Amino acid sequence: METINIIIAGPRGRMGREAVKLVHETEGYRLAAVLDRKHGGINMNEMEGFQGIDAPVYSDPEKCFTEVKAEVLIDLTTPDVGMLHAETALTHGIRPVVGTTGFSIDDLERLERLTKETGLGCIIAPNFAVGAILMMKFSQMAAKYFPDVEIIELHHDQKLDAPSGTAVKTAEMIKSIRQSKQQGHPNEKETIEGARGANFDGMHIHSVRLPGLIAHQQVMFGADGQMLTLRHDSFNRASFMSGVKLAVDTVMRQDRLVYGLENIIE
Repeated sequence: METINIIIAGPRGRMGREAVKLVHETEGYRLAAVLDRKHGGINMNEMEGFQGIDAPVYSDPEKCFTEVKAEVLIDLTTPDVGMLHAETALTHGIRPVVGTTGFSIDDLERLERLTKETGLGCIIAPNFAVGAILMMKFSQMAAKYFPDVEIIELHHDQKLDAPSGTAVKTAEMIKSIRQSKQQGHPNEKETIEGARGANFDGMHIHSVRLPGLIAHQQVMFGADGQMLTLRHDSFNRASFMSGVKLAVDTVMRQDRLVYGLENIIE
């Protein structure tokens, strides 16, 4: 088995720590370096919680991608930083696997152009939990028969974007199947603005933010005399690592941009 050399951006975050553990413990993976905005110039084993892990720490992505031999970047930061890292990585021959949500259509189009120019794969995943991907695919299947649908997504109160990338992606997948329609009473009126949530092609998306939550989503389909509810819950961030591994292994065989794990899961 040929070793995959991996750079991780955002190693001190809750997802980043799980990714460091994944790479450190997976046969055939090697942690080549990490990108951390505060601790550039030291070794990982000097950082709290990473004793025994030997990898250089960089704060400058350009310097990191120039000096370090790597095939894959795992980025678990923020949309702005993730976009910069992904673009820079591609120009240095490194394939990005990005778990940050909040990318714009323009961002995705720019990355798509770069993958075509470089011939390298890039995977953007709003959600790395395989169960969540199956929920999205099942929702798309159900929308053919249940066109009335609402999405409720629930996350921890430190999440920056709303709706979540998973909810938006789910709605986009449903839209591709469902005939566009405005749901609810035609004369419906919100007595408090926002009570019905976001409106996406007539579907309503509701975002809940509370401490104690991790990542949860419920898709509710209603019809005369029946209701179908699809729900996925992530109770810890280790639940995302099987998807990260799938993305790393798959991106090595890709030469294009892939947006969403549902496009590579069988």
